[in-house]
Amino acid sequence: MSRRSRRTPSSEPHDTWVPRPRRRETPLGLLGHGVKFLGYSTLAGVLLAGIALPAAGALGLGMKSGVEEFDSIPADLKTPALTQASWIYDAKGQQIAKVYERDRRVITGEEMGTLIRQAQVDIEDARFYEHGAVDLKGVLRAITKNAESGTAVQGASTLTQQYVKNVNVEKAGDDPVAVLEAQRKTLGRKVQELKYAIKLEEELTKDQILTNYLNITYYGQQAYGIQAAAQRYFSKNSKDLTVAEAATLAGLVQNPSQFDPKAHPEASRKRRDVVIDKMVENKHLTPEQAKEAKSGPVALHYQAPQNGCITADAGMGFFCDYVRHVIKQDPVFGKTAAERKKLWDQGGLSIHTTLDPVKQAAALKAVTTKVKVTDQVSAAMTMVEPGTGKILAMTQTRPYGIDPAKNQTVVNYNVDAAMGGGNGFQPGSNFKPIVAAAGLEAGLTSTQSYSAPNKMDWPTMTTCEGTWKNLEKGKKGGAIPNESAGEVGPYELKEAMALSVNTYFVQMEQEIGLCAVKQMANKLGVAGKASGKPLQELPALGLGTQEVSPLVMANVYATFANRGTYCTPVAISSITTMDGKDVPVSPTKCDRVLSESTADIINTVLLGVTEKGGTARDLGLDGDRQIAGKTGTSDEKKSAWFSGYTGNLAASVWLGGPAGGVPMKNIRIGGKWFDEVFGATGPGPIWQMAMNDAVRGMPEKEFETVYIPNPPPKRDPSASPGSGSGSPGTWPGGQPTDVAPTWPGGRTQAPGRPPTRKPAQPTTQQDQPTQQDQGQQGQAPQGQAPQGQGQQTQPEDQ
Repeated sequence: MSRRSRRTPSSEPHDTWVPRPRRRETPLGLLGHGVKFLGYSTLAGVLLAGIALPAAGALGLGMKSGVEEFDSIPADLKTPALTQASWIYDAKGQQIAKVYERDRRVITGEEMGTLIRQAQVDIEDARFYEHGAVDLKGVLRAITKNAESGTAVQGASTLTQQYVKNVNVEKAGDDPVAVLEAQRKTLGRKVQELKYAIKLEEELTKDQILTNYLNITYYGQQAYGIQAAAQRYFSKNSKDLTVAEAATLAGLVQNPSQFDPKAHPEASRKRRDVVIDKMVENKHLTPEQAKEAKSGPVALHYQAPQNGCITADAGMGFFCDYVRHVIKQDPVFGKTAAERKKLWDQGGLSIHTTLDPVKQAAALKAVTTKVKVTDQVSAAMTMVEPGTGKILAMTQTRPYGIDPAKNQTVVNYNVDAAMGGGNGFQPGSNFKPIVAAAGLEAGLTSTQSYSAPNKMDWPTMTTCEGTWKNLEKGKKGGAIPNESAGEVGPYELKEAMALSVNTYFVQMEQEIGLCAVKQMANKLGVAGKASGKPLQELPALGLGTQEVSPLVMANVYATFANRGTYCTPVAISSITTMDGKDVPVSPTKCDRVLSESTADIINTVLLGVTEKGGTARDLGLDGDRQIAGKTGTSDEKKSAWFSGYTGNLAASVWLGGPAGGVPMKNIRIGGKWFDEVFGATGPGPIWQMAMNDAVRGMPEKEFETVYIPNPPPKRDPSASPGSGSGSPGTWPGGQPTDVAPTWPGGRTQAPGRPPTRKPAQPTTQQDQPTQQDQGQQGQAPQGQAPQGQGQQTQPEDQ
């Protein structure tokens, strides 16, 4: 049809036509006529040969150099595995969190449904199923339109070429420079995209290319791929989209910001209607269907992006973060840190964990009921299953987050620094069962007796490499007291543990050597301090002055419950990819570290701690369920612990200042006033409350115990009335206590080596003790005695 006879529709009824007004030709318009004239001869052949763009003389490239440049481009497009979201689930299959670098879920073409595939093709590349990698008609049409308008108003990239561009953007990842380079509208990039598109059309079907395109493209609001977009805007799967919903999403691709239905509903509606009209034009909708689809506004059921552990409910954010650290550090997930990070960032994983939602809820309720988020101090609790190493609960008072105004923190007080925690906390007498285990393994008996005076100088002790000597004898820092003035030996193991007698365990350390204590701690999972530094062979090691984490201590006590078999703690039970393939995970590794007889003695002794006369005698569970455990309180009451267990569940609770510098004296915690906080009065009730809920419904499992005779009651004629040391039938030494002393003076000294002094190193880690705080907690530079130690403190509140 000639230009003169072409007609345009009129708004008048009866479909009348009026002549289209002739307009004055511009130079660009004349150029467009020329292109059309030459297009079906010269340009068509060049394009079909795959070298149209490099051969364009107007761009300053000769035919020969353009062909050579085109041929030098690799033909194979290396398509990366698409970055997807990962899902973390608890032991019951309930979602803990969704984590992603890019929120995407790759699905099959069948899972997408028909409507969105039709809508996307109709608006992006209606002739997609008719042309090859290059749409000749589309190129000519674009050139004509652009020439007539004098500007670049229409593009000619096919859907296949757009897919190639998206692949390049995906490969660029989070590198902003690489992303910009992948999106630059340059001749070189267009040529490269063209050649890759030609190759893809040879290797993949049209349906495969379309499926890939719908999975990779960006739909705004952090949604990559059509499945994530359908969930984000309409809270449904892609295959369940209505005509209006599919058209809305298909229209987003051209400009996700401009046509965002949440931010710009009217622009989105107009764009939706354009897509619907295209679907009618291409016979995918009837006019009646289109009218119905266009009848209302864009109706969203929007789900805001939920990314990362910060979105986890029920206090599970810290456990979620622990899982992230496991994947990034466990060699089973990659030989190098870069490989492990790639696995996490690439995502597409279903991560099933060991977290028990019932026990997690019990722990969270206890730490947030007994300690308020606004208190000066905080509490943390971990539960571990004996015999499997499964972490069943992990929570703390302060919520997971980055807003200090809301008392949030991302430091996980339950774990070591390497796993997202801090530098740990002094466990106090919580550590004494480790000394007892070392002593029993060294050949001591369950009735081992020591003189255990009320106060004594730190004795000389052997170490793994030499001898430790007390260089502060006669000074406050050179002596170790018991907590109560009435605690005067001799004592045997059972009563010494129940009363938490410091000098008893110091004498045990002296007999077996510090090396034995350190090695036993290592066997039980205390590989070093929470900071990552090795345990120091100093006498106060056995009295709990070197910082550890609740997870480590819970697993120590789980080993006792498991009759001496240590199992590595595990948080991940299985991982599968989106296509159902299993990803190998590290199972728990169990090794016998104590003889059963030693473990049975320890369990019997720790049962005594929770019985009449023991420091934890008021922490019994409902139904008189059998429990064992140990209290612990650091010097100046800056941290307090209770670690306890039944036959099938172990848990450790820490209470204290997050930075380790809050003396818990004359303090209100959880609305309750404390003159002083001890292991039995602060963390103990938290443990009791959580465990009562956690074990409800669990079968009772009792310990294998041994008979340990009690020594005859002691009577101290000089004891004053009410001291607790003069009543027959009670524990000797007065009221039970659990306070560990500060560091003793002295140093580890190899034979023949002169002593050296090293200055203290400052600590700068966020949310952890400063050097001043650490010194106040009893740490002193190696070989140097702290001042003002050995002072008498009050008995534990009963």
